[in-house]
Amino acid sequence: MMRHVEVLIIGAGLSGIGVACHLTKERTGRSYVILERRSAVGGTWDLFRYPGIRSDSDMYTFGYGFRPWKGTKVLADGPHIRQYIEDTAAEYGVTEHIRFGRKVTTAHWSRRAGRWTIEAYNEHTGETEVYTCDFVVGCTGYYDYDNGYRPQFPGEESFGGRIVHPQHWPGDLDYTGKRVVVIGSGATAITLIPAMSDDAAHVTMLQRSPTYITSLPADDPVAVGLKLARVPAEMAYRIGRARNIALQRASFQLSRSNPQAAKKLLLGAVRRQVGSDVDLRHFTPSYAPWDQRLCIVPNGDLFKVLRGGKASIVTDRIETFTETGIRLVSGEELAADIVVSATGLSVQMLGGASLVIDGESVNTRDRVVYKGVLLDGVPNAMMVLGYTNASWTLKADLAAEYFCRVLNHMKRHGYTWVEAVAEEGDRSAESVMGGALTSGYIRRGDAVMPRQGTNGPWRVINNYFRDRQLLRKGALEDGVLTFGRAETAPPLGGSRSA
Repeated sequence: MMRHVEVLIIGAGLSGIGVACHLTKERTGRSYVILERRSAVGGTWDLFRYPGIRSDSDMYTFGYGFRPWKGTKVLADGPHIRQYIEDTAAEYGVTEHIRFGRKVTTAHWSRRAGRWTIEAYNEHTGETEVYTCDFVVGCTGYYDYDNGYRPQFPGEESFGGRIVHPQHWPGDLDYTGKRVVVIGSGATAITLIPAMSDDAAHVTMLQRSPTYITSLPADDPVAVGLKLARVPAEMAYRIGRARNIALQRASFQLSRSNPQAAKKLLLGAVRRQVGSDVDLRHFTPSYAPWDQRLCIVPNGDLFKVLRGGKASIVTDRIETFTETGIRLVSGEELAADIVVSATGLSVQMLGGASLVIDGESVNTRDRVVYKGVLLDGVPNAMMVLGYTNASWTLKADLAAEYFCRVLNHMKRHGYTWVEAVAEEGDRSAESVMGGALTSGYIRRGDAVMPRQGTNGPWRVINNYFRDRQLLRKGALEDGVLTFGRAETAPPLGGSRSA
């Protein structure tokens, strides 16, 4: 059976639910459906279930701009974020539009028909379903839900314990009284260490190289103060959100303009937290602040378990796994009953779905992104990619607002298609995320991520204030974005001058 909607959204996570809410909020009048592979709303926050799972951005900016986060926690845990997304979907009538258990396999655009045909595998019935739509929106994020990044460790087959990856945390894993080694130094690792240390015999954080870590209060003092003053929730949210956006940007700008000063501030704060017994080299990266994402620990929880001896940190390389643990290049041996490979993500676009235009496959690596929202040469399609140097949702909200602006503009003028087409000189060899951060998953994702632009609207600079002006106020018909009607289908191959 063929199903048709005006807008088809792939993914019911933070971004997908946000786009659907904006379709209603901005009065687009467009019919829509969300295809979600999982059996529940939440995306990342439904998938990850490891101990201590929490946001890595403050909730004033990680929450939606149109629906206040009413808690006072700076970083919220996974279950509360998942509930927030579910409640948002219910409040805006989105839930009834979600089709769960659908894995999108192919999205095919026909220039002649002027519409998308979407094939989705129904994991409940084993059948392939076909949908048609006028617009498709990719809200799948940029990593592989099936496979986390997990290198093969030398000698791991001889290890007598259990090796797990946080992305697929076993429900039966009992680490009570066990010796645990967590391999990694990113947000997942620094979350797991304090979360597991109360029950485990000991937890060791094994890192190849350090990450910049900063401590923030578990409860936002501004949020607490505004609540005590009985400031209305929506007003308090706007105040706190504006403040935190400004602080985020100032922190990033300081790191870029004066990395030595930023490094001194960050490491000075760490020294005060860990005390003199912990070697500061474990917290001193070889790169400048914000070359990789800054990690946050609420109330210094990681530093507390290190000071208290419940956990320890080792900076070294793995020589081989042994039957009872891990032998390091330095010769030191770490005894372990359980090893957690918090080694990161595998990157993929559109949840692994194939993107096809008139029978020809589109390689996302060959494309560049217009205003950080539209993939060049791909009509009637949007892809949501959040910020790497700030909260994901800040950009997701702006992208959804912009998409609704485009839809309403098209309806007013009778347009049926829209396309951004880049010229050869608009593309650089750099990944769209390569100029922002140097994290391992970003380097690994170079094979699939779109290219960075060289100028103007093709340049992704991860600046909320610039994007807010560009996406909310910038001209829609700017000579780069092309609109047309059904009788004038987008030209084959795309051309700005056509």
